[in-house]
Amino acid sequence: MSLVTLLPFIVLIGAMFLMTRSAKKKQQQAASMRNDMQPGSGVRTIGGMYATVKEVNEDSVLLDAGPGVDLLFAKNSIGAVLTDDEYNRIVHGIEHDLEADGPVVPDDASSLTETDEPAADASSDASDDKPIDLGKKDAADEPADAKAAEGDVAEPKKTDGESGAK
Repeated sequence: MSLVTLLPFIVLIGAMFLMTRSAKKKQQQAASMRNDMQPGSGVRTIGGMYATVKEVNEDSVLLDAGPGVDLLFAKNSIGAVLTDDEYNRIVHGIEHDLEADGPVVPDDASSLTETDEPAADASSDASDDKPIDLGKKDAADEPADAKAAEGDVAEPKKTDGESGAK
């Protein structure tokens, strides 16, 4: 047998080896994450439920899903162990303290400008100006005899069904 005929088989075996190796790594990371769970940490199950770990056993986890609601899950059903900030943001809606991180950019640009004029003065100046003509003519502005001169026939209005339907 020549090397050319064996090359596809060698490539196939190598690809299978690499795929199984990466899958094993992911399984080991998930198992170590589940083994590192501590009571009091927030978790997300594979079904999408968020809860707090109450007790960790060898093959099961007791979760506190709410006041007076304790649920027993298999360790394999834990999808992710969340950090405290992430769990509080998702479950309780508590955002991270942004003031500790640095200056916050304002939502509007008014505080970024250097003018001393209030915003109300600027809007009153704009209302005194004549409206800008962009070249479009409204159908109501056009004279009626111009329409008749062009020979345009009025198109019927579109309706969503019969006009007599109630």
